[in-house]
Amino acid sequence: MQRIEFSLMQQTIQRALQKAGLDEGDARTCARIHTESSCDGIASHGLNRVARFVDYVHKGWIDIHAKPELEKSLGAIAIYNGHRGIGITNALFAVEKAAEMAKEYGVGIVALKNSSHWMRGGSYGWHAAQQGMAAICWTNTESCMPAWGGKNTRIGNNPFVMAVPRHKGPIVLDMAMSQYSYGKLQVTRLKNEKLPFPGGYDRDGNLTDDPGPIETSMRILPTGYWKGSGLAIVLDAMAALLSAGSPTNEIDKIGEGSCTGASQIFMVFDPSQLGGAEFTERMADSVADYVNQSEPAENSRDVRYPGQTAAANREQNRRLGIPVDETVWDEVMRLAE
Repeated sequence: MQRIEFSLMQQTIQRALQKAGLDEGDARTCARIHTESSCDGIASHGLNRVARFVDYVHKGWIDIHAKPELEKSLGAIAIYNGHRGIGITNALFAVEKAAEMAKEYGVGIVALKNSSHWMRGGSYGWHAAQQGMAAICWTNTESCMPAWGGKNTRIGNNPFVMAVPRHKGPIVLDMAMSQYSYGKLQVTRLKNEKLPFPGGYDRDGNLTDDPGPIETSMRILPTGYWKGSGLAIVLDAMAALLSAGSPTNEIDKIGEGSCTGASQIFMVFDPSQLGGAEFTERMADSVADYVNQSEPAENSRDVRYPGQTAAANREQNRRLGIPVDETVWDEVMRLAE
């Protein structure tokens, strides 16, 4: 397995993004987020997304010069128009603005309409938690999953993020409403591996753990079956409602992919104004420790809380280098030439 040192990967991605037209600051920020995602073990939304992002920029589906614009302010909630700008920089702006509001009101909510793919949603949960803030964030997407009982795509996989700050390591949940994201299907296919559990249906309607046929049929399985389907639908409606933005059915009409026109919500809370910093730390430690002390099930070595595996991957890959698919790495290097 080829491993790439963190700074080399970040510098290479930055060059590729500057070649695509991004200014130095935005390219550096996006390269850092992509590299951090791969370093945490989420290559599907890190290095593996770079070439696709560059393609969408060249097609004009993402406006690399656009900046979020305030449309309405209601005290602890603000609505911004992302103008189909860069998803990463739009989302970082939104979570930072929500954190500023939380310091004043205890809670800050930024509803961002008309944005684009935010890449790894967990990045914004980690960003808030590392500042001592708690966060709840989600986005809608173009339709990429059938509603429960349906055959054709009508709902997004609508990633959902929750983050709880903790000095020993934040508790961060980052999950799509599909059993596996399309990025995870791609990564598994590139490794010539099967999914740990069935992830969707092939063209003939057979449940399968083979990622290739699921990518082809686009019949990914909602997490929790009908429950994941229901959550995806409500997250879509709520994101559009709070941002006065587009639901999935309107994003589909744009037809440009990359979540072009997506509605995204960033809710940030200041624990110091709620139970206080000492309570927050003690409570979060108790939750993490209680989970870690579980008796492992058959064929399981340990039991982890959300975010613990990402933190372990980060430590190892910072030390040893970030594992890459060589074909993907070669493609990004060509973009950087």
